[in-house]
Amino acid sequence: MPRYRPLMALPPAPSPFLIRFPSPLGRLEVLSDGEAVTGLAIEAAGRLPHDAREESPNRVLERARAQLEKYFAGSSATLSVPLALRGTPFQLAIWNRLRELRHGETLSYGTLGAAAGVPGAGRAVAAAIRSNPIPLLVPCHRVLTSEGTVTGWSHGPGIEAKLWLLKHEAVVLAA
Repeated sequence: MPRYRPLMALPPAPSPFLIRFPSPLGRLEVLSDGEAVTGLAIEAAGRLPHDAREESPNRVLERARAQLEKYFAGSSATLSVPLALRGTPFQLAIWNRLRELRHGETLSYGTLGAAAGVPGAGRAVAAAIRSNPIPLLVPCHRVLTSEGTVTGWSHGPGIEAKLWLLKHEAVVLAA
């Protein structure tokens, strides 16, 4: 898996490019600023955040779609499209560590907090995961409890989507 450049706190910028496509989790909506992916949403209750907007694809979004379609088909584990994330220094530290995880690799909330330099910050880690603007590409579904069990997931249809993703990546879960 390629190594990524560290994320940096970026000033807010509009994301004028948008594409939607079906996935096993429901429709996906991916946003781009023209250079990188800036957002990804998974359909929840039949809706996406920008359903009222017309699609406006670009090369970054087409590349993201192709990579995600291969991921869902099981023919590729590589998701390497450029990303532009905006968040607090703590959120960026959490999201950077998540991007280092390989397909099927998991870690715990506590381990993730320690890696970000804040041991014992499980709740803060969970909050950073909830605010992840690019799930799947920043694989927050790979975070489990210290016992190896699954807790809720705030993206798309929730825990069912997280369980599907973990099964798709052949992650063995604790009973």
